[in-house]
Amino acid sequence: MRSTEEMLRLITDTAAGDENVRAAVLSGSRADISRPGDVYQDYDVAFLVKDLSPYFNNPCYIERIFGKVLIMQLPDLNDNPDLSLETAEHFTYLTIFEDGVRLDLTFTAVMPDWGNEPMKVLFDREGHLSDNLDNECYMVHQPTQEEFSACCNEFWWCLNNVAKGLKREEIPYAKAMFEETLRPQLNKIIEWYIGTISDFSVSTGKKGKYFKKYLPDSIYGKYLKTYTIADPGRIWTSVINTCKLFSDLAQIVAQDLGLNYNIDEEAGARLYMMNVKGGIYE
Repeated sequence: MRSTEEMLRLITDTAAGDENVRAAVLSGSRADISRPGDVYQDYDVAFLVKDLSPYFNNPCYIERIFGKVLIMQLPDLNDNPDLSLETAEHFTYLTIFEDGVRLDLTFTAVMPDWGNEPMKVLFDREGHLSDNLDNECYMVHQPTQEEFSACCNEFWWCLNNVAKGLKREEIPYAKAMFEETLRPQLNKIIEWYIGTISDFSVSTGKKGKYFKKYLPDSIYGKYLKTYTIADPGRIWTSVINTCKLFSDLAQIVAQDLGLNYNIDEEAGARLYMMNVKGGIYE
């Protein structure tokens, strides 16, 4: 596999050698100086160009410059098969090469908005850009009462759909509702709990990928047990354990941050869940 130095040199030299390229910017995890690097990190790169036409739907360009391709995705065409050069403002290649390097390269005629995501300028022909190496994108921020209450309400309300799906043995639905509605709220509570024990000074990463780093082993172990196989009995156990984990951490967060936790809301949701499980309403 090509080294980081080799790839960054190739990307920078490519941009500098093409008069059509105004700038090259690295973003994502490789621009985050707080994150230890490894060989699996993507190179998220944007080339700001004067004219998009040489790079629009031209995979041969990628292979000619960067090497033999194992697999490639063209997300802009996947999302919009009718996309044309006349209507496109950017064009992205997601590529894994035969040596295992992954490069996500976007050609754009319009300056991207990186928001709070870290970004490092690799090349700037006009000298107008500057680095943003602060990792604010996934930093844990202290919730307001409104944010905390909304998170808890969403978790306990959506629990009814998971319970009904399990009772009906509609496993794909129940699993989807758990992962798409309950887990995002559980993850928020996990993040806020990490914030309370770290003085809100750390990043938990995209979709909680640093949870293991910051959670006590006992809590992380309980979190992992919220993932389970597609067996109704095992899922019921996981959901009940998830409710306890959510409740325990939400009450810790509320106490530490001086927030109000609606215990009656939890009690009502859990009673309904157990009544559905026991067939009380049938």
